[in-house]
Amino acid sequence: MGIKTLDTIKKGTYFTIEKLPSGIIKVQLIRLGISVGDTIFCLGRLPGGTIIVQKNRQEIAIGYELARSIFVKIKIT
Repeated sequence: MGIKTLDTIKKGTYFTIEKLPSGIIKVQLIRLGISVGDTIFCLGRLPGGTIIVQKNRQEIAIGYELARSIFVKIKIT
C-alpha cells in the first residue's frame, strides 16, 4: 500500500504515521502522543470529516483539514 492522507482512512484500519505537518501543529500532535512511526487505529469518522483515532488507550479527534495534512501508510495485519 502507498502513502495516503489520514482523511482517506476507513474506520477499523490500522495505519502508521509517515509525515506530520510542520510548525506548531506538529508540536501539538507530539504533545498528544502522535509522532512519525506510530501505529494508530481509526475508531471512526464523524459527519464533517472528523476522524477519531486511538493510540494505546487514548482517543483523539482530528479535524478534516488537519487530517488532510497527515500522511499515513495502511498497516497490513
